[in-house]
Amino acid sequence: MSFPLLTATAVLPAIGAIATAAVPAARRTAAKWLALVVSLATLALAIVVLVRFDPDGDRYQLTESHAWIKDFGVRYELGVDGIGVALLALTALLIPFIILAGWHDADPLETGNKRWRPTQGFFALILAVEAMVIISFEATDVFLFYIFFEAMLIPMYFLIGGFGDRAHEHGEEAASTQRSYAAVKFLLYNLVGGLIMLAAVIGLYVVAGNFSLQQIAEARANGSLHMATSTERWLFLGFFFAFAVKAPLWPLHTWLPNAMGEATAPVAVLITAVVDKVGTFAMLRYCLQLFPEASKWATPAILVLALISIVYGALLAVGQRDIKRLVAYASISHFGFIILGIFAMTSQGQSGATLYMVNHGISTAALMLVAGFLISRRGSRLIADYGGVQKVAPVLAGTFLIGGLATLSLPGLAPFVSEFLVLVGTFARYPAIGIIATFGIVLAALYVLVLYQRTMTGPVKPEVSTMPDLRARELVVVTPLIVLLIFLGVYPKPVTDIVNPAVKSTLSDVHKKDPQPEVEAAK
Repeated sequence: MSFPLLTATAVLPAIGAIATAAVPAARRTAAKWLALVVSLATLALAIVVLVRFDPDGDRYQLTESHAWIKDFGVRYELGVDGIGVALLALTALLIPFIILAGWHDADPLETGNKRWRPTQGFFALILAVEAMVIISFEATDVFLFYIFFEAMLIPMYFLIGGFGDRAHEHGEEAASTQRSYAAVKFLLYNLVGGLIMLAAVIGLYVVAGNFSLQQIAEARANGSLHMATSTERWLFLGFFFAFAVKAPLWPLHTWLPNAMGEATAPVAVLITAVVDKVGTFAMLRYCLQLFPEASKWATPAILVLALISIVYGALLAVGQRDIKRLVAYASISHFGFIILGIFAMTSQGQSGATLYMVNHGISTAALMLVAGFLISRRGSRLIADYGGVQKVAPVLAGTFLIGGLATLSLPGLAPFVSEFLVLVGTFARYPAIGIIATFGIVLAALYVLVLYQRTMTGPVKPEVSTMPDLRARELVVVTPLIVLLIFLGVYPKPVTDIVNPAVKSTLSDVHKKDPQPEVEAAK
């Protein structure tokens, strides 16, 4: 029996979470190092998965299948395609940086009522989220996926509500109230989406008789499983609603600015760069593969919602006075681009959307983590409280600028390639929507450059005059992310080679081909 590599990538951080939580309270530093070592070991396993994956091989590779709940046809089935393996690698890559960036975010904090922050719990919860996200990318049993899709809400709830940002303009009591509100809102939105999906999962079992993604998709393809049009559409809507909440897509997005604003910067990165990717990934894997006709039926409405997300998120980012909420609204705009690429139903659009998931994770991590370092120095999230930072902390300002330029998709940095592919793929089939979506790029340039101008340039404010530059640990966090942004901006081929075959299979599932360019006959 071959080594269960995919299981190991998920089980290792799960065991690490338990071990980290069990470290004695007096050994906080040991708990941090344990969590970091486990995350690095998980990254090593993810690299092995990446190396062993053959883009030209079977659609799902490194598969594992074992009986689980026989009476209900539930199996423990894992497998990765090109899209899943790319996002698995992204998750494993970002977690060590998240842990390093949050090294002191859960240190003991004595307040007026003698409350303390359990350091071990903070890092254990991060590892628990990593384990659940990884197995979500690997699961090929719909019920298995659903369990971890929902289970990851619990550790995220405690990370948002119990370990929120210390920088709050109205003091610790107000901060605690806001954290609780953000955590509950996050949980309720996603639970409602999950409950609706559960009804659709049960409905799928009633129709198909099992939960195996591959078996159901094959039965749909060869005609041995027929769904009534209305049944397929209702099931599609149940799945899509849950994924749209997680993504998040307008108008189901309102939990994200609260959650990212009140969470620590590393947890904010965990939300938008890791957890939210499960939603867009699932649209590709489940919505399009299980419900191809319903996906095409819903495409016009979804494209409109994605377009609204792009413009609406960017417009609200322009008007923000809080740095972290600005990044949150920018992410809503970016997720609009990703969903636009998925439902453009072209190879360029879906390749760009998958590449965008990877690149957005790296660029948002770079920008938000540097913003977190900035906020921790000044103790404020308000843009107006900064000015002239580049004169006293030039390395911090420079890395912040690169993260911002990546966010606005500057040519030469990774997000540009993915955004360009999404727009090209959309324009090929829906030119009017592609043209309107380009306004999101203009607005992105506006909110990023205005943010940099107001915080980093101009006269040095007294409160930032003694601000230290990035320290060694912080440089270790930021430097690899910036290197990746430049490398993938110049040479995205390693990622596109992995995802393109999976994208072609997805387009085949929905019986779509790229539109042929209209060439005027030579006279």
